[in-house]
Amino acid sequence: MFHDALEEANRRARARLAHALPKTGPLAEPMAYAVEGGKGLRGFLVIEGASLFDVSPDRSSYAAAAIEAVHASSLVHDDLPCMDDDDLRRGRPTVHVKWDEATGVLVGVALQFLAFELVGDPAVGSGDIRAELARTLGRGAGGFGMVMGQSLDLAAEVAPNPLTLDEIIALQAGKTGALFEWSAFAGAILGEADREPLRQYGAALGQAFQIADDILDIEGDAETVGKAVQKDKDAGKATFVSLLGMDGARKRAHMLVDNACDVLAPFGPKADNLREAARFAISRKN
Repeated sequence: MFHDALEEANRRARARLAHALPKTGPLAEPMAYAVEGGKGLRGFLVIEGASLFDVSPDRSSYAAAAIEAVHASSLVHDDLPCMDDDDLRRGRPTVHVKWDEATGVLVGVALQFLAFELVGDPAVGSGDIRAELARTLGRGAGGFGMVMGQSLDLAAEVAPNPLTLDEIIALQAGKTGALFEWSAFAGAILGEADREPLRQYGAALGQAFQIADDILDIEGDAETVGKAVQKDKDAGKATFVSLLGMDGARKRAHMLVDNACDVLAPFGPKADNLREAARFAISRKN
């Protein structure tokens, strides 16, 4: 049931995104290329979270497409030579490799603005709902969230000492966790409901997802993962695995998944797909 729901949510979010993307001009092809592939987990969280409050996918798919656009923009920028300098993403050449570095910068920026266009569409809901989605997305994606986490990650690469566990948690709460939090509680904003339970769910899921990424960087292979592996290890960067050990990291991931599922108790069986999403986050192979 979860995988069917994930596939359907991904289809809806990508259809909405495809409709919103430019059809002509120099950025049309690289923007479409940048959003192709991926699991669509963040968009799924939006649509599934909104369904808890009986918000239709026709409305929630705008926010789902928006978060997938922001996520794609973060990957394009992460891959740039001035950031992680990666040549492979989702099993294909990265945007700056297929085109050029300037195109990568512009594609990332254009996708960010597209996200705000999507959550601002009148079909999303009232002006208050659209404004709150835009405000919280800006905070989660910008200097208080994802971009802040990216900057901490860059600083860690040249820091004289490896990061502590608390510093890793803070870094990843921004770089990875902030978008997961927004994805989870956007549905509550759409449903004009209390967002705190879903925010807690998203925070736990985001950290568990990052731990799984750290494990895949050690145990995965590039063909399956779809990107270079063992880069953190080769660079000597502190990760959940390097600080906790493989067994300790796995235990923490399972604890976080249990915590994520526990906060969904008030929603009963309606939240079963969200519980399965949390379990999927730490069992995936890419």
